Amino acid sequence: MTFAQYLRESAVPRSVIDTFLSGNSWARFDSELGYILGNYMPRDGMDGSRTLSTTRTNGQRTSFMYVNRPCRINTYGDSFTQCHQVSDGETWQEYLAAHLGEPIRNFGMGGYGVYQTYRRMCREEQREHAAPYVIFYVWGDDHIRSLLRCRHASFYRWWDHQGGRMFHNNFWPYVEMDLATGRWVERENVLPTRESLYKMTDADWMYEHLKDDLALQMYVFAQGYTSDIDAEAVGRLAQRLELPPAASALSSKELRAYVQQILDKYSLV
Repeated sequence: MTFAQYLRESAVPRSVIDTFLSGNSWARFDSELGYILGNYMPRDGMDGSRTLSTTRTNGQRTSFMYVNRPCRINTYGDSFTQCHQVSDGETWQEYLAAHLGEPIRNFGMGGYGVYQTYRRMCREEQREHAAPYVIFYVWGDDHIRSLLRCRHASFYRWWDHQGGRMFHNNFWPYVEMDLATGRWVERENVLPTRESLYKMTDADWMYEHLKDDLALQMYVFAQGYTSDIDAEAVGRLAQRLELPPAASALSSKELRAYVQQILDKYSLV
């Protein structure tokens, strides 16, 4: 399908947003970061079993080891840091706390990219639970996630939101390059209120606000989800990154590989 068609199909059913905002879901809305961990029992454990995933009032995942002692380490990252697929008390932070004899806080969140994790760290380390040391975990495609305005639009075709109970990766803060200047720009979440989140149910709104998200366009094209790419914008980006332009007469497979190469360099620069 075309990129325009793809974006319009990424619109979210209103019932999914209703469930997400009701609080009966794995993630909960956050005005700055889009979402943080909620209180739920997702079916993500061994053999389809449910796990217990809850948070304390400060937003960290619930822990039990040595919580009455001073904490020197806060942890940040994606689902590996959050410890998706295991229950409270079974996280690697709890095992490490048992070895060290002191608590370790868990501020990880599934789906976050490097930049979103950085924003979470900056926020939490200005609060009363700031720690002398942090563990900042980076995995797989976290670098690409940093560039996306709304990661939901990159995986909605295969992710099961379970009616909203597993909805996440809505609009959030991100970084992108201004192709006119070559400078990096930090962007804020364009849907910072609960009411504004319902704009994601409008197919035309999704198209208008994502049509110039070059990182998203490159990602879905490289994955083979869409059939078209803004070759001019990709060429300008390649020039800014000091990469060679695409060779003429590339096959579809070769062009997708070339776009993936540009996207990797863009997200790792």
